[in-house]
Amino acid sequence: MWTQKEITLKAKSRGFHLATKEIVSQLAEIERYEIGILHLFIKHTSASLSINENADPSVRDDLEQFFKRNAPDGDIHYTHTDEGPDDITAHIKNVMIGSELSIPISEGQLNLGLWQGIYLCEHRSDAHQRVIVATINGQEKQ
Repeated sequence: MWTQKEITLKAKSRGFHLATKEIVSQLAEIERYEIGILHLFIKHTSASLSINENADPSVRDDLEQFFKRNAPDGDIHYTHTDEGPDDITAHIKNVMIGSELSIPISEGQLNLGLWQGIYLCEHRSDAHQRVIVATINGQEKQ
């Protein structure tokens, strides 16, 4: 069985945001699957998806600080700045982190580790709504 739909995440400021609940709340279809895979694909080149620590918010802060140091806005060597000094740095971070995730589904729930959550990694200074294509493939509950 297959399910596919687009979901929209609320606009968030630059940073790493725990988005598991917001994503799952828009995917009630997960409950229909005994076993399967949820594939998430973000339709943007200036934001990313990741799985990481879901409990301590300092992890998200530390990740943002790391990327600020390693891909600083406004570097004089960048030429792709059409949308501002954070334009190319957003694309660099997307390349480093990625645009997609695959998460197992077991007994109608995401089968994440105890301390794992889905992150929306927003790389632009201004907040943007983000659209994700969610595709589920698996066996329906009997």
